Amino acid sequence: MTPREAWYAGFREAFGAPAWVLGVGFIGFGSLAQSQGLSMLHAALSTVTIWALPGQLILVEMHTLGAPFAAILLAVVFSSSRFLPMAVTLMPHLRAPGVPTWRYYFAGQVLAMTSWAVAMRHIPDQARPVRLPFFLGFAITIWAVSLLCTIAGYALAGSLPGPLRLAFIFANPLYFILILTADLRGRMVVLALVCGAVVGPLIHLALPAWSVIGGGLAGGTAAFLLGRKHHD
Repeated sequence: MTPREAWYAGFREAFGAPAWVLGVGFIGFGSLAQSQGLSMLHAALSTVTIWALPGQLILVEMHTLGAPFAAILLAVVFSSSRFLPMAVTLMPHLRAPGVPTWRYYFAGQVLAMTSWAVAMRHIPDQARPVRLPFFLGFAITIWAVSLLCTIAGYALAGSLPGPLRLAFIFANPLYFILILTADLRGRMVVLALVCGAVVGPLIHLALPAWSVIGGGLAGGTAAFLLGRKHHD
């Protein structure tokens, strides 16, 4: 493939189940943001800049509770810190000679769970010069779809009942789990998901506020140790 063909391949890959699932989730978010008193501009900007439903939900909830700006900012930053290891593992695969540095920074901005998972499945089999165009074609497409669906959800807020809004939002993490477990080459990923699913609820019984972080840390560590022992 040429770089242009790779960009369109990423576009076509995104304009299927990924765009539909993310679109549904951001329709739910836009509707929720409207019901909690955010303006359409703020809801749309949160999708453009934060570009992560957990962080955006934190923004809406803390704004509704009247939390100070500094507390909201720190909470969203901590929520989005999970993208750091994703970027660290993805960027070495995307690098190619002669590519301007700003493109990598832009790729980091449009990085999401879905684009990371899809990229890690596809780009190892691609020639290095077409990896970044493929990723950008995919990531920009789902980014733009999510922005449009945020605005659509905001406009449709009055016609969506509360339980349906929440169901829309949780469609995204369920899809992310499915595309991770579908890749049998990522045995370590599946093991980490299983360990996290077991450890997370146990931590929630003792420390509910730390169940997500603790479950991820303990589950990922357990998966790493079990995988290394099996490899040895």
